[in-house]
Amino acid sequence: MSDKPVETPAAAAKPAETVEAPAVVEATPAAEAPATTEETKPTETAAAPAAEEKPAETTEAAAATEEDKPAVPEKPTVTPIQALYAAQQEHGHPEIWGVTLADPAVHVPSQIVFQKYLNANDGDLAKAKDQLLKTLAWRKTTKPLELLEQAYNRDKFAGLGYVTAYHKDATGAYNTEEPETKEVFTWNVYGNTKSIDKTFGDLQEFLHWRVALMELALQDLGLASATKQITADYDPYKIFQVHDYKSISFLRQSPSVKAASTETIKVFAQNYPELLKEKFFVNVPAIMGFVYAFMKLFVAAKTIKKFHPMSNGGGLAAEFGSSAIPDLGQRLPKEYGGKAADLKSLGKETKLEAAAVEEVPKEAAVEETAKPTEEAAPAAKTEEAAAAAAADPVAAAAPVEAAAAEPVAEPAETKETKA
Repeated sequence: MSDKPVETPAAAAKPAETVEAPAVVEATPAAEAPATTEETKPTETAAAPAAEEKPAETTEAAAATEEDKPAVPEKPTVTPIQALYAAQQEHGHPEIWGVTLADPAVHVPSQIVFQKYLNANDGDLAKAKDQLLKTLAWRKTTKPLELLEQAYNRDKFAGLGYVTAYHKDATGAYNTEEPETKEVFTWNVYGNTKSIDKTFGDLQEFLHWRVALMELALQDLGLASATKQITADYDPYKIFQVHDYKSISFLRQSPSVKAASTETIKVFAQNYPELLKEKFFVNVPAIMGFVYAFMKLFVAAKTIKKFHPMSNGGGLAAEFGSSAIPDLGQRLPKEYGGKAADLKSLGKETKLEAAAVEEVPKEAAVEETAKPTEEAAPAAKTEEAAAAAAADPVAAAAPVEAAAAEPVAEPAETKETKA
């Protein structure tokens, strides 16, 4: 019995082995595991974390399962431009201003068209969409590109409207990457009207001619081949407009002229937004000052800044010093202060019907040949009449009344759309 106490220290050494037991237990088969005692409990406790790792595996499995499930797509952000394109696609009419509309993400001309409708409505998508759809419906019905190919009555419309275009390098090709270097003008010269009743009497015919002139200008603007996008603040794709009121009376407008003017305002305001760069009213009478002041009460300040009434058309050339075309003013028609030929020689008109040729009756020709002496007296009378006209040009011109079509109120449009 005296030997037993000697073995006690060896037994006391077991806990040290037990501390390392977790590693041993993992390598020991379950059948050889030591009996459960108070000394082995720490081993069981140490093994517990291994069991607790299962939730992590479960989480990974759950994550894998979630990945296998179809992901719930986030609602895509549709840009206003894409929304307008979708509206156009739903409507179906494929064209505006000579541009065959396509995905604006990859088609610059379409981006320009849709952005102009947004700009015209200060970025309001609902209003822009409404205006766009109305334009599409109007173009589908009116067919402006077909109107451009139509020939118009020469007696009614010859000399009333022209289009001129200029780009920086007059002798070279226009660079589409520099749209600022092209300028397009439309010229309305209603003082050349031969007959108020003929020109404005048929409202539909007048509107068709006026739309054709605008489409002619848009062809020169070249939106269909544009390569540079626009923004709310940058848009070089616009047109100068000049309205020449020489020899026009503002005090005696006929009902047909007023009707033509009113309808033109409506059509252009709705269907040609954001296409005006600046508008010049030249050779205007003194009353224009009153009309211009009156317009300020009803037209947006942003738009009214683009209107420039001028009493002397010869000063127009001096108004383009800020153009990207340095010599633009000098290249304008000579009657507007430029150094080029006159407007009739420079400008393009809409297609016009061939001039009618009047045949002189043979009897009249023989009679004139047989009586040369009788012409002396009429010739003298003609000279007297010419002298009288020179002395009193106002009285001589009295029978000719050239009331204005498209009065200055025409620009009072939805935004900056103009006839």
